Amino acid sequence: MALTLVEAAKASSGDVVRSAIIELYARSSDILQVMPFENISGNALKYNREETLPGVGFRGVNEGYAESTGILNPVTESLVIAGGDLDVDKFILDTQGEERRAVQEAMKIKALSLRLTLSFLKGDTTVNPKELSGLQARITGDQLMSAGSTGGGAALSLNKLDELIDQVDNPTHLIMNKAMRRRLTQAARNPSVGGYITYDIDAFGRRVAKYNDLPILIVDKDNENSDILPFNEAASSGGATATSIYCVSFGDEGITGIQNGGIQARDLGELETKPCFRTRVEWYPGMAIYKGRAGARLRHVGDLPLVV
Repeated sequence: MALTLVEAAKASSGDVVRSAIIELYARSSDILQVMPFENISGNALKYNREETLPGVGFRGVNEGYAESTGILNPVTESLVIAGGDLDVDKFILDTQGEERRAVQEAMKIKALSLRLTLSFLKGDTTVNPKELSGLQARITGDQLMSAGSTGGGAALSLNKLDELIDQVDNPTHLIMNKAMRRRLTQAARNPSVGGYITYDIDAFGRRVAKYNDLPILIVDKDNENSDILPFNEAASSGGATATSIYCVSFGDEGITGIQNGGIQARDLGELETKPCFRTRVEWYPGMAIYKGRAGARLRHVGDLPLVV
Protein backbone atom coordinates (compact mmCIF):
# COMPACT_ATOMS: atom_id res chain seq x y z
CA MET A 1 0.00 0.00 0.00
CA ALA A 2 1.30 3.45 -0.92
CA LEU A 3 1.92 5.89 1.96
CA THR A 4 2.36 9.65 1.93
CA LEU A 5 5.68 10.96 3.24
CA VAL A 6 3.93 12.17 6.40
CA GLU A 7 2.56 8.67 7.02
CA ALA A 8 5.98 7.18 6.25
CA ALA A 9 7.59 9.47 8.83
CA LYS A 10 5.17 8.16 11.45
CA ALA A 11 5.92 4.57 10.41
CA SER A 12 9.65 5.28 10.86
CA SER A 13 9.17 6.58 14.39
CA GLY A 14 11.87 4.21 15.68
CA ASP A 15 14.45 5.99 13.51
CA VAL A 16 14.42 9.61 14.67
CA VAL A 17 16.88 10.85 12.03
CA ARG A 18 15.05 9.18 9.14
CA SER A 19 11.67 10.45 10.37
CA ALA A 20 13.01 14.00 10.57
CA ILE A 21 14.41 13.79 7.03
CA ILE A 22 11.13 12.50 5.57
CA GLU A 23 9.17 15.20 7.37
CA LEU A 24 11.47 17.90 6.00
CA TYR A 25 10.78 16.68 2.47
CA ALA A 26 7.02 16.73 3.01
CA ARG A 27 6.96 20.12 4.76
CA SER A 28 8.79 21.78 1.84
CA SER A 29 6.29 20.80 -0.87
CA ASP A 30 2.50 20.67 -0.93
CA ILE A 31 2.66 17.96 -3.61
CA LEU A 32 5.16 15.75 -1.78
CA GLN A 33 3.11 16.14 1.39
CA VAL A 34 0.02 14.47 -0.07
CA MET A 35 1.31 12.27 -2.92
CA PRO A 36 1.45 8.63 -1.80
CA PHE A 37 4.64 6.65 -2.50
CA GLU A 38 4.77 2.94 -3.19
CA ASN A 39 7.93 0.98 -2.46
CA ILE A 40 9.06 -1.21 -5.34
CA SER A 41 11.91 -3.63 -5.90
CA GLY A 42 14.38 -3.04 -8.69
CA ASN A 43 14.76 0.17 -10.67
CA ALA A 44 11.45 0.21 -12.60
CA LEU A 45 7.78 -0.67 -12.28
CA LYS A 46 5.85 -2.45 -15.04
CA TYR A 47 2.06 -2.28 -14.99
CA ASN A 48 -0.99 -2.12 -17.26
CA ARG A 49 -2.73 1.26 -17.50
CA GLU A 50 -6.49 1.15 -17.82
CA GLU A 51 -7.53 3.03 -20.97
CA THR A 52 -10.96 1.71 -22.07
CA LEU A 53 -13.52 -0.34 -20.15
CA PRO A 54 -15.12 -3.39 -21.81
CA GLY A 55 -18.57 -2.98 -23.31
CA VAL A 56 -21.70 -4.27 -21.58
CA GLY A 57 -25.38 -4.36 -22.60
CA PHE A 58 -28.66 -6.18 -22.43
CA ARG A 59 -29.88 -9.31 -24.21
CA GLY A 60 -33.15 -10.95 -25.00
CA VAL A 61 -34.15 -14.56 -24.30
CA ASN A 62 -32.00 -17.05 -26.28
CA GLU A 63 -29.70 -14.24 -27.45
CA GLY A 64 -26.02 -13.87 -26.70
CA TYR A 65 -23.91 -10.93 -25.60
CA ALA A 66 -21.55 -9.13 -27.95
CA GLU A 67 -18.02 -9.97 -26.84
CA SER A 68 -16.02 -7.00 -25.62
CA THR A 69 -12.79 -6.62 -23.69
CA GLY A 70 -11.20 -3.56 -22.14
CA ILE A 71 -7.99 -1.95 -23.29
CA LEU A 72 -4.94 -2.10 -21.04
CA ASN A 73 -1.73 -0.47 -22.22
CA PRO A 74 1.56 -1.82 -20.79
CA VAL A 75 3.65 0.92 -19.17
CA THR A 76 7.12 0.92 -17.62
CA GLU A 77 8.06 3.63 -15.13
CA SER A 78 11.73 3.97 -14.27
CA LEU A 79 13.17 5.41 -11.09
CA VAL A 80 15.50 8.40 -11.19
CA ILE A 81 18.47 9.16 -8.96
CA ALA A 82 18.06 12.48 -7.17
CA GLY A 83 20.25 13.98 -4.48
CA GLY A 84 23.38 15.92 -3.71
CA ASP A 85 26.48 16.22 -1.53
CA LEU A 86 27.14 18.95 1.00
CA ASP A 87 30.40 19.74 2.77
CA VAL A 88 30.75 21.65 6.03
CA ASP A 89 34.21 22.85 7.01
CA LYS A 90 35.64 21.45 10.24
CA PHE A 91 36.45 25.01 11.30
CA ILE A 92 32.75 25.92 11.21
CA LEU A 93 31.84 22.88 13.28
CA ASP A 94 34.58 23.52 15.82
CA THR A 95 33.71 27.20 16.25
CA GLN A 96 29.92 27.22 15.77
CA GLY A 97 28.87 23.73 16.82
CA GLU A 98 27.43 20.61 15.20
CA GLU A 99 24.07 22.29 14.70
CA ARG A 100 25.53 24.20 11.75
CA ARG A 101 25.81 20.90 9.88
CA ALA A 102 22.18 20.08 10.64
CA VAL A 103 21.13 23.47 9.23
CA GLN A 104 22.98 22.79 5.98
CA GLU A 105 21.46 19.30 5.72
CA ALA A 106 17.96 20.75 6.18
CA MET A 107 18.63 23.28 3.42
CA LYS A 108 19.84 20.52 1.08
CA ILE A 109 16.74 18.42 1.76
CA LYS A 110 14.48 21.41 1.13
CA ALA A 111 16.29 22.17 -2.15
CA LEU A 112 15.86 18.58 -3.35
CA SER A 113 12.18 18.61 -2.37
CA LEU A 114 11.57 21.78 -4.41
CA ARG A 115 13.54 20.46 -7.38
CA LEU A 116 11.51 17.24 -7.40
CA THR A 117 8.28 19.25 -7.23
CA LEU A 118 9.40 21.04 -10.40
CA SER A 119 10.19 17.68 -12.01
CA PHE A 120 6.87 16.08 -11.02
CA LEU A 121 5.08 18.90 -12.83
CA LYS A 122 7.36 20.03 -15.66
CA GLY A 123 10.01 17.34 -16.02
CA ASP A 124 10.78 16.47 -19.63
CA THR A 125 12.99 13.49 -20.43
CA THR A 126 13.51 14.77 -23.97
CA VAL A 127 15.31 17.76 -22.43
CA ASN A 128 16.99 15.94 -19.54
CA PRO A 129 16.82 12.11 -19.75
CA LYS A 130 18.05 11.81 -16.15
CA GLU A 131 14.93 13.38 -14.61
CA LEU A 132 11.27 12.46 -14.28
CA SER A 133 8.70 12.90 -16.99
CA GLY A 134 6.23 15.30 -15.37
CA LEU A 135 2.49 15.85 -15.65
CA GLN A 136 2.85 18.59 -18.26
CA ALA A 137 4.58 16.18 -20.65
CA ARG A 138 2.26 13.25 -19.89
CA ILE A 139 -1.19 14.85 -20.03
CA THR A 140 -2.47 14.85 -23.60
CA GLY A 141 -5.66 14.29 -25.60
CA ASP A 142 -8.98 14.93 -23.88
CA GLN A 143 -7.20 15.48 -20.55
CA LEU A 144 -5.49 18.61 -21.94
CA MET A 145 -8.02 21.45 -21.88
CA SER A 146 -7.93 25.14 -22.78
CA ALA A 147 -9.32 28.02 -20.72
CA GLY A 148 -10.11 29.94 -23.92
CA SER A 149 -8.63 31.67 -26.95
CA THR A 150 -8.20 35.20 -25.59
CA GLY A 151 -4.88 36.74 -26.60
CA GLY A 152 -2.38 36.68 -23.74
CA GLY A 153 -4.38 34.17 -21.75
CA ALA A 154 -8.08 33.77 -20.92
CA ALA A 155 -9.77 34.65 -17.64
CA LEU A 156 -10.47 31.49 -15.66
CA SER A 157 -14.16 30.72 -15.45
CA LEU A 158 -15.63 28.68 -12.63
CA ASN A 159 -17.45 26.66 -15.28
CA LYS A 160 -14.12 25.68 -16.90
CA LEU A 161 -12.68 24.82 -13.50
CA ASP A 162 -15.64 22.55 -12.84
CA GLU A 163 -15.11 20.94 -16.27
CA LEU A 164 -11.49 20.31 -15.37
CA ILE A 165 -12.53 18.55 -12.17
CA ASP A 166 -15.15 16.48 -14.00
CA GLN A 167 -12.49 15.30 -16.45
CA VAL A 168 -10.70 13.39 -13.65
CA ASP A 169 -11.88 10.13 -12.11
CA ASN A 170 -12.03 10.42 -8.30
CA PRO A 171 -10.32 13.83 -8.14
CA THR A 172 -8.45 14.55 -4.90
CA HIS A 173 -6.55 17.85 -5.41
CA LEU A 174 -6.15 20.97 -7.51
CA ILE A 175 -2.66 22.29 -8.26
CA MET A 176 -2.01 25.95 -9.12
CA ASN A 177 0.23 28.92 -8.35
CA LYS A 178 -0.42 31.45 -5.58
CA ALA A 179 -1.81 34.06 -7.94
CA MET A 180 -4.59 31.76 -9.16
CA ARG A 181 -5.42 30.66 -5.61
CA ARG A 182 -5.67 34.35 -4.75
CA ARG A 183 -7.97 34.92 -7.74
CA LEU A 184 -10.23 32.12 -6.46
CA THR A 185 -10.50 33.57 -2.97
CA GLN A 186 -11.22 37.01 -4.45
CA ALA A 187 -14.00 35.52 -6.56
CA ALA A 188 -15.52 33.90 -3.48
CA ARG A 189 -15.94 37.39 -1.98
CA ASN A 190 -17.62 38.71 -5.14
CA PRO A 191 -21.39 38.00 -5.12
CA SER A 192 -21.55 38.28 -8.92
CA VAL A 193 -19.01 35.45 -9.35
CA GLY A 194 -19.06 33.28 -6.23
CA GLY A 195 -17.02 30.11 -5.91
CA TYR A 196 -17.28 27.47 -3.22
CA ILE A 197 -14.15 28.15 -1.14
CA THR A 198 -13.63 26.55 2.28
CA TYR A 199 -10.58 26.08 4.47
CA ASP A 200 -8.99 23.16 6.27
CA ILE A 201 -5.80 22.42 8.25
CA ASP A 202 -3.01 20.25 6.80
CA ALA A 203 -0.73 17.78 8.59
CA PHE A 204 1.57 20.62 9.72
CA GLY A 205 -1.16 22.87 11.09
CA ARG A 206 -1.22 25.21 8.07
CA ARG A 207 -4.47 26.54 6.60
CA VAL A 208 -5.34 25.09 3.19
CA ALA A 209 -7.93 26.53 0.80
CA LYS A 210 -10.39 24.12 -0.82
CA TYR A 211 -12.54 24.57 -3.90
CA ASN A 212 -15.61 22.33 -4.02
CA ASP A 213 -14.00 20.28 -1.23
CA LEU A 214 -10.79 19.68 -3.21
CA PRO A 215 -7.66 20.93 -1.40
CA ILE A 216 -5.67 23.46 -3.43
CA LEU A 217 -1.97 22.56 -3.57
CA ILE A 218 0.22 25.60 -4.07
CA VAL A 219 3.26 25.35 -6.33
CA ASP A 220 5.55 28.28 -5.61
CA LYS A 221 9.35 28.42 -6.03
CA ASP A 222 11.87 25.79 -7.07
CA ASN A 223 15.32 25.25 -5.57
CA GLU A 224 16.70 28.17 -7.60
CA ASN A 225 13.95 30.53 -6.37
CA SER A 226 12.24 30.55 -9.77
CA ASP A 227 8.47 30.18 -10.10
CA ILE A 228 7.40 26.66 -11.02
CA LEU A 229 4.03 27.64 -12.53
CA PRO A 230 4.51 31.27 -13.61
CA PHE A 231 2.55 33.13 -16.27
CA ASN A 232 5.12 32.32 -18.94
CA GLU A 233 3.43 29.45 -20.77
CA ALA A 234 2.28 29.96 -24.33
CA ALA A 235 -1.24 31.38 -24.53
CA SER A 236 -3.58 30.24 -27.30
CA SER A 237 -2.55 33.51 -28.98
CA GLY A 238 -0.60 36.57 -27.94
CA GLY A 239 2.66 35.31 -26.45
CA ALA A 240 3.86 33.43 -23.37
CA THR A 241 1.71 35.02 -20.66
CA ALA A 242 -0.42 32.13 -19.40
CA THR A 243 -0.28 29.47 -16.70
CA SER A 244 -1.92 26.08 -16.07
CA ILE A 245 -4.11 24.54 -13.40
CA TYR A 246 -4.01 20.80 -12.77
CA CYS A 247 -6.58 18.47 -11.27
CA VAL A 248 -5.24 15.12 -10.05
CA SER A 249 -6.32 11.93 -8.40
CA PHE A 250 -3.64 10.86 -5.93
CA GLY A 251 -3.96 7.27 -4.77
CA ASP A 252 -3.31 3.60 -5.47
CA GLU A 253 -5.55 3.69 -8.55
CA GLY A 254 -4.53 7.14 -9.78
CA ILE A 255 -1.25 9.04 -9.60
CA THR A 256 1.24 7.49 -7.21
CA GLY A 257 4.88 8.11 -6.47
CA ILE A 258 7.20 5.11 -6.55
CA GLN A 259 10.51 4.67 -4.74
CA ASN A 260 13.13 2.14 -3.77
CA GLY A 261 14.69 2.43 -0.34
CA GLY A 262 13.14 5.70 0.73
CA ILE A 263 14.90 8.97 1.46
CA GLN A 264 18.50 8.69 2.67
CA ALA A 265 20.96 11.05 4.31
CA ARG A 266 24.35 9.42 4.84
CA ASP A 267 27.22 10.80 6.89
CA LEU A 268 30.39 10.13 4.85
CA GLY A 269 32.66 11.55 7.52
CA GLU A 270 35.70 13.80 7.09
CA LEU A 271 37.18 13.93 3.61
CA GLU A 272 40.81 13.06 2.98
CA THR A 273 41.26 15.83 0.43
CA LYS A 274 40.10 18.71 2.65
CA PRO A 275 39.06 19.28 6.28
CA CYS A 276 35.32 19.04 5.62
CA PHE A 277 32.60 16.67 6.72
CA ARG A 278 30.39 15.42 3.87
CA THR A 279 26.74 14.39 3.93
CA ARG A 280 25.08 12.76 0.93
CA VAL A 281 21.32 13.16 0.49
CA GLU A 282 19.78 10.76 -2.02
CA TRP A 283 16.43 9.40 -3.14
CA TYR A 284 15.29 7.04 -5.93
CA PRO A 285 11.78 8.28 -6.85
CA GLY A 286 9.49 7.94 -9.84
CA MET A 287 5.83 8.42 -10.73
CA ALA A 288 3.16 6.03 -11.97
CA ILE A 289 -0.19 7.00 -13.51
CA TYR A 290 -2.43 3.96 -13.29
CA LYS A 291 -5.39 5.49 -15.17
CA GLY A 292 -5.52 7.74 -18.19
CA ARG A 293 -8.12 9.93 -16.42
CA ALA A 294 -6.11 10.31 -13.22
CA GLY A 295 -5.04 13.83 -14.13
CA ALA A 296 -6.07 16.77 -16.32
CA ARG A 297 -4.54 20.12 -17.19
CA LEU A 298 -6.26 23.42 -17.93
CA ARG A 299 -3.87 25.65 -19.86
CA HIS A 300 -4.01 29.15 -21.45
CA VAL A 301 -5.10 30.69 -18.11
CA GLY A 302 -4.28 34.40 -17.78
CA ASP A 303 -3.64 36.43 -14.63
CA LEU A 304 -7.14 37.96 -14.70
CA PRO A 305 -10.15 38.15 -12.37
CA LEU A 306 -12.33 35.06 -12.50
CA VAL A 307 -15.62 34.94 -14.37
CA VAL A 308 -18.62 32.69 -14.13
